[in-house]
Amino acid sequence: MSAVAAPAAVDATAPVRRQRVRVPMRLVSSAAYADVALSVYVKVKALGLRPEGCQAKSSTIASYLGLSTASVERGMTQLRRPGPDGVVELVSDRRTLPGGTGTSALRTVRAMTRTEAFVWLPVAAAEDLTPRQLRAFALIAYAQARGIALTEAELAAGLLHHSGKKAGQPISVTAASAVVDAVEAARWVTVQRRAGAQGRHRYIAHDIAPEARTDGGCAAVAEVAEAAVTSGSEESASSEVGEGSGSPVGEGSLANEESPKTDSPDDERAFLSSAVGEVPVVEGAGAVENPADTAARTQAGGGLALRAGGNSQPSPSKPETEKRSSRGGGSARSSYDGPQLAMSPQIYAVLEPVHQLLERVTSDFVARQIAREVGRQLRGGTDAERLQHRLTARFAKVMLSEIRDPGRWLLGVALPRWGCGYQDCEAGVLWSTGKDCEVCAEIVQDKAAARRRAQRIEQGLCPEHGTRPGPGGRCVDCVLDDAARNPAPVPVPVQCEVEGPPRGSCGDCGARIVVIGRALEDGLCKLCREEAAVLGAAVVPAQTAPAGQETCSGRDGDVPCGRKPLPSRSVCGIHRVQELAGEVA
Repeated sequence: MSAVAAPAAVDATAPVRRQRVRVPMRLVSSAAYADVALSVYVKVKALGLRPEGCQAKSSTIASYLGLSTASVERGMTQLRRPGPDGVVELVSDRRTLPGGTGTSALRTVRAMTRTEAFVWLPVAAAEDLTPRQLRAFALIAYAQARGIALTEAELAAGLLHHSGKKAGQPISVTAASAVVDAVEAARWVTVQRRAGAQGRHRYIAHDIAPEARTDGGCAAVAEVAEAAVTSGSEESASSEVGEGSGSPVGEGSLANEESPKTDSPDDERAFLSSAVGEVPVVEGAGAVENPADTAARTQAGGGLALRAGGNSQPSPSKPETEKRSSRGGGSARSSYDGPQLAMSPQIYAVLEPVHQLLERVTSDFVARQIAREVGRQLRGGTDAERLQHRLTARFAKVMLSEIRDPGRWLLGVALPRWGCGYQDCEAGVLWSTGKDCEVCAEIVQDKAAARRRAQRIEQGLCPEHGTRPGPGGRCVDCVLDDAARNPAPVPVPVQCEVEGPPRGSCGDCGARIVVIGRALEDGLCKLCREEAAVLGAAVVPAQTAPAGQETCSGRDGDVPCGRKPLPSRSVCGIHRVQELAGEVA
């Protein structure tokens, strides 16, 4: 199968199929749904966007997708059933005409939540591609939208067997390569071979039907992709099993395993370069155009992929048997003479405090990662002056002889921002004001308290006060703290009954008396009783309270007194005092 299918004739009068639908990623990534379920979902959701909704019969949908009616109904059955997470994607409402004749069901898809993962798929892709090809296209489109460097092995892991003894298992890399070639031949995907990081293929998914694109679109992209890296054969073949992203025509692959220099920078015996196309950073290097004759890159013998840097041979300490060669046992590649890596002046100026270390970085891959990290922080809003200050301060705290690997130190120590989640915090100090960060101070205090608590627990002391616990397992300070936080309730004093004869109050003066003898009769104390006897003879009979009198006979000015009279008196206590005062006077 050719790498790029011959461009079909474009019909200028044909309508452009631009409709896209949003598909949940659970349909693409879940093994519970067959490939045909994805194609059916895309077409049903597209038809459901019409004012009348999706009223098409299963046979009509099958004719749109180029599938059998049984396959479409099988896909609908899976969509109507609850998935592993209990979600039902499709609801079919059976309808009957007034005369009792049945008609096609009204099919609707569930409303997607705002937080679930999704991918936009063209409706035309579901009509042009087979269900397996559509699933591969969906994986490529999702990886492209998320900026994920997709490999063929990862793509094969997303395409599963749905029947037979291998049901539920991923297909082989060879089968996945054939699926990608078919999607590319249908012009829905462009594969730029060896154009990605570390020699991987780069996949570009298109969202417009092939007939709506002219030769300057998909065909031009495919032509550039073919010119980027020339293979040893005109046939496009993706990788075979165990060959990473390389072509099976004697090309090999660097993406099958990482370079030892990249995996372990401390290994001085490793190769001097890493991924395809990576070259050293040259100070003051300008942009270099790709040479027109790309065939010069593949003229060296042996079939090895292009290596970066000026030396593709291993260091002398490597055994001769460990040199990389082609599958046919050819000789090693010559040095790479392609375009140099151009670092922007802004990034190079930011790295000015550590130019001495940057010159000692021998790995082209690490040098590129350093430049990308600086660019990422500048695009994220970090000031160039702040980044320069960070590099200067951290480089001043170490000795040059202590830095064993300059690239690792720059990526892991010098460039990362230290501090809390507050973006303005720079190693515990606010960059805009120069004041200490309160959040970082609290974090430091909490960590110190946690360390102190752990040390006290190891020493067998109280974790809160650092004192020895008592026999009950708690120290004295903890007991006092609990008593202060939860004070004991104060007991309410209970009035005790006095033993002896009953006591009461004098009805005249209110004094406490022992209610015995004559006090039981008149309720008066001795003095009040004697006084009442003396005054009783002098008071006119009219002053004696008549039987049944309930209010005082005295007057408060012109108003009659409404108080209760004293026993054996016709007046209340206040008027009685006034009478006694008048008699004494």
